[in-house]
Amino acid sequence: SINMDLLHSNGVLIIQHLQRDYRAYQDFLNFMSHVGDPRNIFSIYFPLWFQLNQVVGTKMIWVAVIGDWFNLIFKWILFGHRPYWWVQETMIYPNQSSPCLEQFPITCETGPGSPSGHAMGSSCVWYVMVTAALSYTVRWKDKSAVTLHRLTWSFLWSIFWIIQISVCISRVFIATHFPHQVVLGVFAGILVAEAFEHTPAIQTASLRMYIKTNLFLFIFALGFYLSLKLLDIDLLWSVPKAKKWCANPDWINIDTTPFAGLVRNLGALFGLGLGINSEMFITSCKGKNSCRISFRILCVAASLATLQLYNFVKIPTHTEYLFYILSFCKSAAMPLTVVALVPYCVHSLMRTTEKKLN
Repeated sequence: SINMDLLHSNGVLIIQHLQRDYRAYQDFLNFMSHVGDPRNIFSIYFPLWFQLNQVVGTKMIWVAVIGDWFNLIFKWILFGHRPYWWVQETMIYPNQSSPCLEQFPITCETGPGSPSGHAMGSSCVWYVMVTAALSYTVRWKDKSAVTLHRLTWSFLWSIFWIIQISVCISRVFIATHFPHQVVLGVFAGILVAEAFEHTPAIQTASLRMYIKTNLFLFIFALGFYLSLKLLDIDLLWSVPKAKKWCANPDWINIDTTPFAGLVRNLGALFGLGLGINSEMFITSCKGKNSCRISFRILCVAASLATLQLYNFVKIPTHTEYLFYILSFCKSAAMPLTVVALVPYCVHSLMRTTEKKLN
């Protein structure tokens, strides 16, 4: 439509302005784009928070998974273009003089562009972290503590918005999103996170509940995809565009396709459910060691170190279905490691040490 073309063309002007005038901040903006990567939720934010506060860690995974699932559905409904291919195909520029947008190794996302998954994932998980941190200070009653709470409130929410604005600017700078797509992503993420502030049932969910949720999310997404395919609507229309207009074929990654994100998130949710309902979790995280600061610190350090090893596990991409299966298994292994395997090993090590000392 004319209105969308006008919105996109204005967005291109903003991208050109950022790429021209903010070139000195390129490394920082690329870094902030990595900060907003939803995969960091499972490898960095979750292991930190779960060992310090299991309620917050559990909520973080649910928010990330459900938020990314909604992001996928919205992307399929809104059919949002990405700047780096839109400027090559639009007919609004005279004499085919399309603007030149620079691309980067992280530009060539293959899914639709609206809303931004990075902006949505970043806002929902940081919303959870900020509200969790503030929940500790809201209980303070004396006058000086109330003042400190207000200062803490202002500081944390300022940090929240600085991070979200930086992530949004970075995604626009690399020409992978239009400005309205990142704004939509931020507010959609906040809405999802706020919804889970009032959903305490996730803390007591059984393994059966986790499996049912996984099946519902997968069947709904797959059914939605197949239903529209029967109507001759291809929801993977963006993948050929990304491959056609990406400046470097090596920058195209199967990990950015819509179904790759879905499988990754379903694996993480399943791994969390498996871990929380395991005997290893009950033995270690519900025992006497769970209250010790030393136990929690060791679990955080061991979890972060172990999860970094997963980065060296490269999943073969030559067969798409095999990639999805292995991606699911790898994603399930990460929260299972954080929730059950690492705490159980640390618990066993501490118990063995205590016996030797006695």
